[in-house]
Amino acid sequence: MTWSTREIAEITGTSVKAVRYYHEIGLLPEPDRALNGYKKYEVHHLTRLLHIRRLADLGVPLAQVDEVMRDGSHASIFRAVDAELARTVERLQAVRRELSALSLPGATPEVPTEFGAVAARLRENDRAFLTICAQVHSEESMTAVRELLEAAPNDELDEAFRDLPEDADEERRHALAERIALVTGPGAGGSVAWQPKAVTPGQADAARKVVGHAVEALFNRAQIDVLRRTHEINAHQTDAHETDAHETDAAAGEP
Repeated sequence: MTWSTREIAEITGTSVKAVRYYHEIGLLPEPDRALNGYKKYEVHHLTRLLHIRRLADLGVPLAQVDEVMRDGSHASIFRAVDAELARTVERLQAVRRELSALSLPGATPEVPTEFGAVAARLRENDRAFLTICAQVHSEESMTAVRELLEAAPNDELDEAFRDLPEDADEERRHALAERIALVTGPGAGGSVAWQPKAVTPGQADAARKVVGHAVEALFNRAQIDVLRRTHEINAHQTDAHETDAHETDAAAGEP
C-alpha cells in the first residue's frame, strides 16, 4: 500500500507544506512517483516522517534531527533541549505570576508589577519614571524604592513635589529639597542606593544617560533642581557620616 503526499500528511498530523519542506532540506527521502506523476509514499517513509514529527514536537531543532536518527549519539542534544525547555518554563511561570498580579483590583500595566500596591497614588510621569528605572536599575534598588513607597507614604510631601511650579523661588526649592532629604538620605531607614543592572562601565554610563533623559522629559526645571539639591544634601550627609565613623574607629584604636 502506498499513500499520496496529502494522505501521509494527514496520517502523521502534519501538513503537505511541511512534508515538502522535509524533502527540501533532506530529512525525508523523495519517494518514487506513480504513472500519473503523484508521489507514492511507503511504510518506511511513514515511519521516517513519524520519527521526524516526534523529535520536532519534543523541541529538537530540525538541523539536528538527522543526526539523532542516524547515529544515536543524542543524549547531549536531548539535555540541551531539556535545559532550554526549563528556561522556557521559568519564563512562562514568571509571566503567569505577573498576569496574576495584574488581575488584582487596582493593578495596572503602566508600572512594574511589584509596584501595583502604590500605583493608584502615582501620577503619569511617576509611573513612566518607575518603568524606566526598573529597566536599567538592579532588582535590589527597585525593591528598596518599593519598600520606601509602601512603608512611608507621605502624600503631602509627594504633592508638594508634584505640584511644584517651574517658576518656584529659591527658598521654596531649598526647603522642599531638605524635606525630601530627610526621608531619602543616609540617616533615613528607607534610603535607596541606585545600582544599575549594567556589568560594564559603558553599560552603566548608558543607564545613567537614559535616566537623565527621562528626568529631563518627565519633570519641570524646578523639580529637577530640587532633585539635584536633594542629591547634594544626601551626598554631604553620607560623607559626614563616613567621616564620623572613620574618626570613631580611629579613636577606638588609640591606646
